[in-house]
Amino acid sequence: MPMQPAMRQMPVQAGREAVRQGEALSDAFSDEAECPRHATGNTGTALLAAALTTENLRRAFKRVRANKGAAGVDGLDINQTSHHLATAWPGIREQLLSGTYRPSPVLRVTIPKPDGGERELGIPTVTDRLIQQALLQVLQPILDPTFSEHSYGFRPGRCAQDAVLAAQAYVQSGLRVVVDVDLSKFFDRVNHDILIDRLRKRIEDAGVIRLIRAYLNSGIMDHGVVLERTDGAPQGGPLSPLLGNIMLDEVDKELERRGHRFARYADDANVYVRSIKAGQRVMALLRRCYAKLHLMVNESKSAVASAFGRKFLGYSLWVARGGQVKRAVAHKPLAAFKQRLRELTGRSGGRSMAEVVAKLRIYMLGWKGYFHLAQTPKIWRRLDEWLRHRLRAIQLKHWKRGTTMYRELVKLGAAPSVAKQVAANSRRWWRNSDRLLKTTLTIAYFDRLGVPRLS
Repeated sequence: MPMQPAMRQMPVQAGREAVRQGEALSDAFSDEAECPRHATGNTGTALLAAALTTENLRRAFKRVRANKGAAGVDGLDINQTSHHLATAWPGIREQLLSGTYRPSPVLRVTIPKPDGGERELGIPTVTDRLIQQALLQVLQPILDPTFSEHSYGFRPGRCAQDAVLAAQAYVQSGLRVVVDVDLSKFFDRVNHDILIDRLRKRIEDAGVIRLIRAYLNSGIMDHGVVLERTDGAPQGGPLSPLLGNIMLDEVDKELERRGHRFARYADDANVYVRSIKAGQRVMALLRRCYAKLHLMVNESKSAVASAFGRKFLGYSLWVARGGQVKRAVAHKPLAAFKQRLRELTGRSGGRSMAEVVAKLRIYMLGWKGYFHLAQTPKIWRRLDEWLRHRLRAIQLKHWKRGTTMYRELVKLGAAPSVAKQVAANSRRWWRNSDRLLKTTLTIAYFDRLGVPRLS
């Protein structure tokens, strides 16, 4: 067909366009970086100058592009921003170094939480994400080594699973009471003055501090109206997690000073103790520490309780035979997972099996990647069987008529008597897809289709 060669060329053309944009942008970075007029010997802005070097900006732009975020209030996506910055960057860099740059407001976006609430995000423009990423790349190597070893959130070489493993080790050692602290709207309540004060104690670059203050004060656009902001560091920008760790490190250090065992991931913190009474003392301490930072403990979600009755980062703990503490997926995320599988494997979507499996595969691999630490083989096997049962029902419905079912099942190696029995009850998809089809639409059959296994 004549359209096929043109269609094949489209991805190539898009790739070439991206390369051209990257080269034009790199040229803009290089010209300014090498201009002697911008060289600075002022140690008060040395970090900011380092953030704006050619190599650092190139790395920042690659990261921003790889993250594939949405456009901000200016409506420019990554490719449109590339065109814009190819000519506008020298002027922006001049403003950054002189302290006159004013970030655009962030775009307010809300996303649903699994528990039914909403999480508020603030999406900066791509230009501001680039600048923030460049700042992050020079600040993180300086600041990260100063953070507590018990902090796991948004740090190089650390992840949520590390925090879960630490929690399991504490409980296994006999600390079976947890002080589970949840902060109420942490990122919305960050006090700007307190945060900047804590930042000044760690770095002395006036240019960086001034720019971060400008980002904190940039405002939020909601339905076309820009709202001023005196508190908060909305999630959505590259700098927000680092600023959150700066704010909460003070509490971590106080817990360390008192010898407590704990794990913190962003604003989720669990402290492990031996008794309810000790836990209540720690909870009182944490309330005082957070109050000094103008932060509030969410009393409805926080508690001093048995470590086996609480969840941490989506995981829960249980005791196997012999007293071994093991990991499991907590009830709520497991229920949400099953519900999502039901949605992806509904029989009324009019989708081919290939389309169902493709979407299922993306979701399951991401979910399994996060919850791979769960030590619950029986639950995984039951979920695998349940999922294959649903997929067999979809396949039967796709075949529709009894004659088609009979022909396709025999082709797949089913005994004629089994194929005939299924075809005779062609509308009973769910019942037929269990006992009768297990030996035909087997585990290997779904492996060939690309369905991931949990077990």
